[in-house]
Formats: sequence, structure tokens, C-alpha cells
Amino acid sequence: MNIYTAHLRPARPPVLVQEGWSWRAALFGPLWLLAHRAWVPGVIVLSAVVLGVLLLSPDLQPVMALGLGLLMGLLGRDMVRWSLDRRGYALAHVLAAADREAALGRLLDARTDLAAGMARR
Repeated sequence: MNIYTAHLRPARPPVLVQEGWSWRAALFGPLWLLAHRAWVPGVIVLSAVVLGVLLLSPDLQPVMALGLGLLMGLLGRDMVRWSLDRRGYALAHVLAAADREAALGRLLDARTDLAAGMARR
């Protein structure tokens, strides 16, 4: 069973973000953030990578990459949530479901007004 947070904004479809570790965020770091429209954290992490490559000795760069990967895996989804909040999305529900489709189904069962809005599109 996975845990998802549902973020809502008027006149927009709901956004579901899974809780927990993200292997893709750990491996792709700032690119993963930018792909999820988390612009501010993405630019900050990308800047940290560039500065680390330019300022750290080659012996310390793998340590920095490992540490940054661990932080991204642990906090990447939280950074996406923060970015959604900055864009005007409100945390509306916490859902437990087997997958994203089941979580969306639970959300639409709980909020019938969302189902009506999505059907009009």
C-alpha cells in the first residue's frame, strides 16, 4: 500500500504525489525536479552540482554526488510538494492506495465535485 498526497487548485486537475523514497530523484536529481516543474529547488540543486564540480577536488566529488543523491531520494518529493504549494495548489487529502490510479479513484469518490469537473473536460 502506498501513501499519496492530493493537491488541488481551482479549475485544474488534481496532482497526486507519492510519499517516500524516490529512486528517480536520487539518480537524476535536478533534472527530475525540473521535469516535475519544481523550478526553484531544481535550479538550487543544479547550482550546487555545478559549484561542487567547479570548487571541490576530484576526490571529494563522488562523496558530494552520493550525499546529494541521498538527499534527493529522501527529500525530492517534498520539494515537489513545496513547489506545488508555491504555485497555488493546496494539500487536500492524504490517500492510501495500491497505485496512482487507485488513489485517484479514492480521491474522486471522496470529492464528487472533482469528478464532475473532470468529466466536463
